[in-house]
Amino acid sequence: MAIIEKLITLVRGTATEAGQAIVDRNAITILEQEIRDSNAALDQSKIDLTKLMAERKIASDKLDAKKAKVADFNATIQKLVDKGDQQPLALEVAGKVAALESEIASDGTTIKGMDDNIERLRGSIRQAESTVEHLTRQIDTVKATASVQRAQEAISSRTSGSNAKLRTAMDSLDRIQEQQRLKDAQLDAAKQLEEASGDGDLQKRLQAAGVVPTDMAAADVLARFTKPVG
Repeated sequence: MAIIEKLITLVRGTATEAGQAIVDRNAITILEQEIRDSNAALDQSKIDLTKLMAERKIASDKLDAKKAKVADFNATIQKLVDKGDQQPLALEVAGKVAALESEIASDGTTIKGMDDNIERLRGSIRQAESTVEHLTRQIDTVKATASVQRAQEAISSRTSGSNAKLRTAMDSLDRIQEQQRLKDAQLDAAKQLEEASGDGDLQKRLQAAGVVPTDMAAADVLARFTKPVG
């Protein structure tokens, strides 16, 4: 069982390394897609913000309407009180004012919460925009650096290949020269064997012994025309 668990762990580790290698090879493509995803999320956040601001505007307008109505009711109550004989009606209107004031307080709390959410969302959007702008600028630098590195790798590869070809050419030249030296040695040896096995060597040895005359020289030819003295 322990061996099986180790094999499973090995497979998982190998898969992780392979996956990381794939991620590393496509890091720029992944980063660009992540930026596109961030921009899409940012656009959606702006849409959500506009909706929230619209809802806040509607709630604020309703609140203003309720406050205006309270003001009207308060004026009415004052008139009824001034008449002195409209107490029940004034009390009824006062009840409406009390209900509206309760709604106004609740609406005010809701709008305050909306304002807080709007401000937080605005801050998040500003931060996200700044981050995306930074990443967009940096990715241009990263891509430029990657291009330079690819060019350097290509130059290094070509240089290494050129050096390898030069070394191969030098080796070939050495082999050719060695073969030529061997061929020269073989020819010399063949010549020596030929001379040793033929009359040439014997003739030389007889001439050296004074038995066979040497080749006629210019002095011998001149001697034919010179009369002996006496």
